[in-house]
Amino acid sequence: MSELSLFESEKRLMEIIWREAPVESGRLVKLALENNNWNKSTTYTILRKLIAKGFVKNENSIVSVLIPKEKVLVSESRQIVEDSFSGSLPMFVASFLGQKKTLSDEDADALIKLIKEHTEDDKK
Repeated sequence: MSELSLFESEKRLMEIIWREAPVESGRLVKLALENNNWNKSTTYTILRKLIAKGFVKNENSIVSVLIPKEKVLVSESRQIVEDSFSGSLPMFVASFLGQKKTLSDEDADALIKLIKEHTEDDKK
């Protein structure tokens, strides 16, 4: 499991925090009730876990993000490629495209640009 991995319940609370932060902890409890039908103790239990993992901080009842969503998404994506495709990015892309016969010109251009930006020859 990646150091930036979240359990499903943690991810659900983090989605609210990423969207609302900085957020007063009482408001977070209300949002978790509205979004996830969680009671106060469930929300605070998960919040304590997120604090212990270093994802957020809670100072003076204000919850703030320490690890941005983008960083977690990158870590999760890398973990999927490692776990499901033996670290092979081409296998991942082939699987992702699946039965899709063609890419849009925009998608193809964006992928070509990404490949060029991340190719060793282009970094010299």
